[in-house]
Amino acid sequence: MPAFSFEALDDQGQTRKGVLEADTAKAARSQLRAQALVPLAVQAVGEGSASGPARSSWFTRPVFNATALAIWTRQLAGLVSSGLPLERALTALADEAEHEAQRNLVAGLRAEVNAGSTFARALQQHPREFSDIYCAVISAGEHSGHLAQVLERLADDLEERQALQAKLLGAALYPAIVTVVAIVIVLFLVTYVVPQVAGVFAGTKRQLPMLTVAMLAISAFVRNHGLWMGALLALGLLGGRWALRAQSVRTRFDAAVLRLPLLGRLARGYNAARFAGTLAMLAGAGVPILKALQAAAETLNNRALRADALDALVMVREGAPLASALAQKKRFPSLLPMFARLGEQTGQLPLMLQRAANQFSAEVQRRSMQLATLLEPLLIVTMGLVVLLIVLAVLQPIIELNQFMK
Repeated sequence: MPAFSFEALDDQGQTRKGVLEADTAKAARSQLRAQALVPLAVQAVGEGSASGPARSSWFTRPVFNATALAIWTRQLAGLVSSGLPLERALTALADEAEHEAQRNLVAGLRAEVNAGSTFARALQQHPREFSDIYCAVISAGEHSGHLAQVLERLADDLEERQALQAKLLGAALYPAIVTVVAIVIVLFLVTYVVPQVAGVFAGTKRQLPMLTVAMLAISAFVRNHGLWMGALLALGLLGGRWALRAQSVRTRFDAAVLRLPLLGRLARGYNAARFAGTLAMLAGAGVPILKALQAAAETLNNRALRADALDALVMVREGAPLASALAQKKRFPSLLPMFARLGEQTGQLPLMLQRAANQFSAEVQRRSMQLATLLEPLLIVTMGLVVLLIVLAVLQPIIELNQFMK
């Protein structure tokens, strides 16, 4: 039965909003009048909402962000695991929703399930909120009869991914702030302080120190051409971003990133962790290996690794073992095919892949923290040296003039 969001007036003249289920909008208005409410607006859930048609996707945010989706999945898993039917679990989540858009979305899912649709098919009606992988895992859980366990595993995967991204962001945040502050300070000194010093010593007719002359030349260049340089840099970045939309260019760029000394290992480990974790979750939920490989490959941000994963998919489709197919792709860490081989030999492929994902995640976190720990003092020392050179360029003429006056 479809769900309708409504806005109505009660007998006290107060506005009331909510969601109800009815066959048609006319039947929904009749229900409101039977409750002594005057309907002002009745609209099918999903029309004009954040989960609605694609035409509004440019102007509205998704109802669930990554954190909210992980929390919602964990709550649903807890309710279903406790023995509550899916329809009643969705009703409870709709009643407890903090935002109207979230309440309408969950009410729409409940209405689809009540109408006889599977939960996975109901989720597929909202592609902005629930990815293909999310829906595939739910579908596998429904077909296997283990929806509660699948929901728990899906919530674990979402939370682990959020934790990894948060740690990587935290490791990169401080160096980024130090870099921005350093650039702002240097630009201020070069464009304002150094020219002021030049004006003071312009009338002395004494030759300025070489360091001061060089700093004045840099200052003049920045003041005269800084805007043009900034515009060219912005155009270069926009042009590079446009060029990366081409599949071949993006693949070559991502392949070059993987060859970098430090960032390459981080990118390889992060993508391998995501690939192995997704593949483990899908295989553990009962998704066929070919479909699981296809979905796991689509989660890779690095296009070069994605191409390798799709090539491995072709090899597996032709009859090759998963471990052998991955071993032929040298961009993947050697640990991944080793764990896959152990999983195939022991019949515990999802477990071994999850162990590989956990090890990759731990390695990425360790390396990112090491890199951040190394970058922080290097950035501070570099900033100090640059500021020291600028201060020396300012102080040298003053010191020489003081010695000349004596």
